[in-house]
Amino acid sequence: MAVAAVKDYRFDSADRLENFHGNQLLFVGWEDHLMFCAPFALALPPSMRFGELVDATLPGAFGYHPDFARIDWSAVQWFKSGQPWQPDFERSLADNGLRHKDVIRFRTPGLTGIGGSCS
Repeated sequence: MAVAAVKDYRFDSADRLENFHGNQLLFVGWEDHLMFCAPFALALPPSMRFGELVDATLPGAFGYHPDFARIDWSAVQWFKSGQPWQPDFERSLADNGLRHKDVIRFRTPGLTGIGGSCS
């Protein structure tokens, strides 16, 4: 059954790029770690190096999980919009092809939730 609006429903989206003062939204999720039920929405400058995201931003989002300190970043599997993807840690978010409201996720082989709870 389709749902129809009573009248025309037009508005300016509150999460459009120009509302983020030079930043863009990037959604980042950690696979197999249900302590985080959904990706985090991070407002980041497109010029930020991907390595800086990993080294300086992700610890603030995911660092309180006991597995975080055990991550081997060289073995992490990355996904962009559900597809395998390999970022360049030395290039910017923009140079890695990340745009406003993109979704990336990472999987940490050997780490599957607290005490392996997601294996």
